[in-house]
Amino acid sequence: MKIFLMKISTLVAPDPAEIRLLRGHKLSVTCLVITPDEKYIFSASKDCSIIKWEVESGKKVQKIAGGRKGTEDRHVGHTAHILCMAISSDGKYLATGDLNKLIMIWEAATCKFLYKFTGHRDAVSGLAFRKGTHDLYSASHDRSVKVWNVAENAYVETLFGHQDVITGLDCLGRERCVTAGGRDRTVRVWKISEESQLVFHGHEGSIDCIQLINEEHMVSGGDDGSVCIWSVNKKRPVSRVKQAHGLQGRAGLEQPFWVSSVAALHNSDTVASGSHNSAVQLWKCGQGFRGLEPLFSVPVTGFVNSLKFSNSGKFLVAGVGQEHRLGRWWRTKEAKNGLYIIPLIRQNTEQELEQ
Repeated sequence: MKIFLMKISTLVAPDPAEIRLLRGHKLSVTCLVITPDEKYIFSASKDCSIIKWEVESGKKVQKIAGGRKGTEDRHVGHTAHILCMAISSDGKYLATGDLNKLIMIWEAATCKFLYKFTGHRDAVSGLAFRKGTHDLYSASHDRSVKVWNVAENAYVETLFGHQDVITGLDCLGRERCVTAGGRDRTVRVWKISEESQLVFHGHEGSIDCIQLINEEHMVSGGDDGSVCIWSVNKKRPVSRVKQAHGLQGRAGLEQPFWVSSVAALHNSDTVASGSHNSAVQLWKCGQGFRGLEPLFSVPVTGFVNSLKFSNSGKFLVAGVGQEHRLGRWWRTKEAKNGLYIIPLIRQNTEQELEQ
């Protein structure tokens, strides 16, 4: 019998002193993206502004100020809460979507405004570029998904199917995207070229956030307090953690903390979820994505409205606010509106394997 030593890399909790807070937004941060080269972060807020940050120094590089309601004709920028943003995989274009039905396209390097996409009939709640292209998918509270070609400033098509507002959208390299349908309690996979969709059920409340882990698996969170892992080949979750962030409320009247954001380190077994229970939770998916084991939690006060892993997995960024990104159900006064940059530390351990 031979004994082999296998190196296993495990994520470990960072020292709280290593976590950096970037402040600059007056109101709750609602969404963020990290540039593909990991040098910059763009964040947006209920104050209608967009800030470009340098990761290394934590300094503001540029700010696109929000405008007052009614100044749409002369103000370059958003005049309503920004709910979502996306950056193309080559780092060229930034897209932002707001409560006022607008999508704005920016040159990411200079923050120069390029153009507006109009067509949605309600708030734009989800945006994602298809990897390796300038195709943009958008989702809205009008229950539709739209496809745009940003390089050509062109509208392509609209897809319908959800029975309630769409709360989130994501896509990777394939010509398909995934959406969370709020109170219709469905996750959908849209096959764009075939104009068909797959429908998945498994949450007991509003599904508020969704992210792809790889082309075959995704993670979602909702106000039922659950985090679910899905396979595109199965109509029910392959894994589900109820009360993922615990319970709130008085004895006998407890309700789960809502899961307000999820993120996945692409093509790995690491996912993260955020709520307003003062912690960002990191999870490890089991073999074949069955089962979710908690790794550790990171203390963060406020509503974790957005989570993103850097491409290399060196850090995780949490966009935090005093309020939930989609409403004003609660307010955490002690929370700081800002970005938390959480370093991800890996520890190598050796495991003996017999053969």
